[in-house]
Amino acid sequence: MLRFLMLPAFFLLSCNPKAQNSPIKNNELKVQFALPKKLKEVSGITLSKDKKTIWVIEDRGNKNAVYGLNDNGQKIAKVPVENAENTDWEDIISDTQGNVYIGDFGNNDNDRKDLAILKTDLKDITQTTTKVVQTTKFHYEGQTQFPPKKSNLLYDCEAFVEMNGNFYLFTKNRSKGFDGTFLVFKVPNKEGDFEAKLIGKLKLQGGYNDAAITSATINSTKDKIVLLTHKNVHVLTGFNADDFSAAKINKISLNHNSQKEAIVFVDDKTLMIADEKGEGESGNVYQFSLQ
Repeated sequence: MLRFLMLPAFFLLSCNPKAQNSPIKNNELKVQFALPKKLKEVSGITLSKDKKTIWVIEDRGNKNAVYGLNDNGQKIAKVPVENAENTDWEDIISDTQGNVYIGDFGNNDNDRKDLAILKTDLKDITQTTTKVVQTTKFHYEGQTQFPPKKSNLLYDCEAFVEMNGNFYLFTKNRSKGFDGTFLVFKVPNKEGDFEAKLIGKLKLQGGYNDAAITSATINSTKDKIVLLTHKNVHVLTGFNADDFSAAKINKISLNHNSQKEAIVFVDDKTLMIADEKGEGESGNVYQFSLQ
């Protein structure tokens, strides 16, 4: 395991246009390993319940499979999902019981009507296949046009977490005149077809690479959610189960710009982050300390 620089405590900042970056200067993203060459478009990352396996998925145009990696980055499993198509898998998470969920909600054009979260029976690397055992279909409260006007493309999603029997989705802004606005929706963790309830409209600072959300993760005590963008992590606190409008957001620069698409808490002080393969030093899994 790599050693990390210790970070000074950071102040929680409210989400408004005047909020300033936290004064952290010595935080550093550490490369843990390079992803296997064939995994070029990793879009989500999570851990098995025993934390011995790193599960990853790829997005649209790739296999209907979940891949298992060890902590050296070696591929130790490829588990096809028998009864699901990879329309656009954009995030993968696990809950406190170890259940693994795939977010099939990539929606670049804001025109999809088949959005879903897929609960699998994936447990360990000995499985040759996995099945979807629960499908949570949903549509967004407030979306009446497919697609909406270019100034209101707020219904793509690449990030979600599970908390106390509900999913929380954080949208990716693709609007003309991008301003960092994103929406938070709540969907029950159940089989069925639901309206995703709008429970927050917030804003991140900066341009697209600073503030377009690509993944999310929640800590073990369920009081801290971290949103990932290409250049930063954004730490949300002060939210409650039915209302994110008063959530406080602290922006922490990663001092590194790449197509980062996946994030998970390793423990409550450490994040694991992955980016897609591209030019330069991308196609890696990194660790980052939140101390």
